[in-house]
Amino acid sequence: MHAARATIPSPARDLRLICPLDLPTRGAAEAMVETLGDAVGFYKIGLELLAGDGVALARDLRRRGDRVFADWKLHDIGATVERAAAAIAASEACDFLTVHAEPQVMAAAVRGRGGAEVKILGVTVLTSLTEEDLKAMGYGLSIRALVERRISQALEAGVDGVVASPQEAALARAIAGPDFLVVTPGVRPSWSAANDQARAAAPADALKAGASHLVCGRPITSASNPREAALRILEEMRLAGV
Repeated sequence: MHAARATIPSPARDLRLICPLDLPTRGAAEAMVETLGDAVGFYKIGLELLAGDGVALARDLRRRGDRVFADWKLHDIGATVERAAAAIAASEACDFLTVHAEPQVMAAAVRGRGGAEVKILGVTVLTSLTEEDLKAMGYGLSIRALVERRISQALEAGVDGVVASPQEAALARAIAGPDFLVVTPGVRPSWSAANDQARAAAPADALKAGASHLVCGRPITSASNPREAALRILEEMRLAGV
């Protein structure tokens, strides 16, 4: 990755937009960052890159002035999650870190994070899941009811926010109040395909519903001109007026 990029935001840059670097190699991720330039300043690093030098890439992005969302969805016994969260916080590799929104897991992550600045987010219900999927998994609750329960449990555990689909953003905002982080994957502008997102919404609709941050991947990274696609999404966000 080139070492120097101006860290002063451009007029178009909006740190509420998070672009996932769901790409097979660090080199491909670095090339995408260079292509996007100053249109994007917040990147998600998921499990694919975590297995291929993702932590080092995360540190490098932060050193150059970008923010990093470590979407690693920690999920284990409390003691293990606590140690993992402590190690990640000490590495200074990310600004946001996800864990599964189960009470024991969230509380352990908060303990492990300690006084570090990294924000802990509880993942409520994956945006690819439908009501039928929940039934097949053995849940007796609807998606909305399960998300509602997990938001309340996230507040009790002391995490900083949740990850929920745009369709549950208003619910999260109503329960948790104005300062809670509500990060919404499954954001799809009208000119893009839904892909595997079962509960998607347009950028403006997600923001109006109460989202604090939007995660939008393939409409940007699979576009013929990723930077232009990101700028189009930023314009939709600006026109939302929130």
